[in-house]
Amino acid sequence: MTDATARRRGRPRRTESADTRDRILNAAREEFSERGYEKTSVRAIAKAAGVDSALVHHYFGTKEQVFEAAVEVAFQPALKVRDVVIEGPLDEAGERMTRVFFGLWENPVTRTPLLAIVRSAVNTDAAAAVFRRLVTAQLMRRIAGELDAPDAELRADLAAAQLVGVAMMRYVIKIEPVASADVEQIIARVAPVVQGHLTNP
Repeated sequence: MTDATARRRGRPRRTESADTRDRILNAAREEFSERGYEKTSVRAIAKAAGVDSALVHHYFGTKEQVFEAAVEVAFQPALKVRDVVIEGPLDEAGERMTRVFFGLWENPVTRTPLLAIVRSAVNTDAAAAVFRRLVTAQLMRRIAGELDAPDAELRADLAAAQLVGVAMMRYVIKIEPVASADVEQIIARVAPVVQGHLTNP
């Protein structure tokens, strides 16, 4: 089999650049962000990355798997919300979580991939399933593990629902006056509710 034939079948050359995988992921994030899950194709991702479609399949498999890999990288900053739960007293965790969460959304660099994730998850079952797996496995279960309560998972989920719901209204749907309110005002209102979900009897 010639080297050219192997490449046509999606097998990278030995000399394939080490950043090929990252280039595909970057292209995937941009495509999903601009077009959403349904309108993004593996072919479009490959074209944006400057590779053959077969190479995308070689590295990642299906479109859903490409989406999951792209989302997982973009989702990493959001894990700070999980980490702040154990950084101080639990009775102040609501304030810390809320501040970090909205800090991510207020920053254009981290807001763009988060918007892509949320929009895709809202509009597409496959994308929603990927989002649920990431949120459940990497975020909510670990937060629940820090709570000393029999209904810890429910508490963690409700705290997340409070944060995500306000983010949807402010950054995605842009409902006023939530959309244009000062972020410190939002944090002051939301943090006690988040704290209540985490620790109130």
